[in-house]
Amino acid sequence: MKKIIIFGATGNVGSYVLKYAREYFDPAEYTVIASGRRKTDFFEKRGIPYYSVDISKSEEFEKLPKEDVYAVIYLAAQIPSYMDSYEPEKYIQSNIIGAYNVLDYCRKTHADRILFSTTVFDISLYAKDGVVLKPDLPYNFSYKGDHAIYVITKNTAIELMEHYHQEYGLKKFVFRFPTIYSYSPYHYYYPNGVKTLRPVYRMIEQAKKGEPIELWGNPEYAKDMVHVYDCAQMLCKAVEVDREVGFYNVGTGIPVTLKEQIETIIEVFSPENHKSQIIYRPEKSAGGGFLMDVQNAKTELGYEPQYDCKRLFEDYKAEMQIDRFKELRNK
Repeated sequence: MKKIIIFGATGNVGSYVLKYAREYFDPAEYTVIASGRRKTDFFEKRGIPYYSVDISKSEEFEKLPKEDVYAVIYLAAQIPSYMDSYEPEKYIQSNIIGAYNVLDYCRKTHADRILFSTTVFDISLYAKDGVVLKPDLPYNFSYKGDHAIYVITKNTAIELMEHYHQEYGLKKFVFRFPTIYSYSPYHYYYPNGVKTLRPVYRMIEQAKKGEPIELWGNPEYAKDMVHVYDCAQMLCKAVEVDREVGFYNVGTGIPVTLKEQIETIIEVFSPENHKSQIIYRPEKSAGGGFLMDVQNAKTELGYEPQYDCKRLFEDYKAEMQIDRFKELRNK
């Protein structure tokens, strides 16, 4: 039976990708295996094989299966938004040393392919209002700020993948992630090391109380909003596709304006008898989103996004009520 190993399965995106993959793949043909750095019995209690592995330590890969490894989905990483202080050496350990160790594990086990998540910040300087980012754009990012070394380490990992592809025939598929929308019970992030409530959760809480919601900047500013299960769909289709390589933007290809986003949050979360009102603040600056071209994923993988803005927030609401990963997040 073919084994699919998901590194980073304890993370926000990885845990939902794992759930989707276990429902997507035929259990008579594939075994989906979870791996993450933290020690937890969360997966085993649900009948899911789990290995606690620090990918920066080569000796820890001895814990993992050696036979019938078909695909590795490599989602593990240190990312700036979850670090409350600037420690760039962690990027080196996780995103370069870790990438080398994962790739060498693929070589030793004769894995057929590796799927790797990189960051849209590698082309972030192209991003302007209305500009659609194509997957084959050359790198264009800032060498300043808390994302610089992060982006450099991700780009280095991609170069290592190319070596393993050419030297050992390892099939490689790279996925450029914008913000992936998945519910998490932890609502904060750390831009430039400052603990900040994520805007989407702030607006949801305001909508639930029927409080006014401020819309900063241009109401027609648009970005791609991609649900974690659409991201997972793209990854799973790449596991099965008959190709040697691929480089894809993760997204829907559908622009969602700030006005539409907030109106949808109000529709989904506000009480029927006490709807929030939008307060327009054009003098305030806003932005930070990306528009993604996903045509090659549709053509090459058969990818078709399923979640529009309303369905995305309806799922958020359902996941908030279920809180299915609460035990895992508290570990």
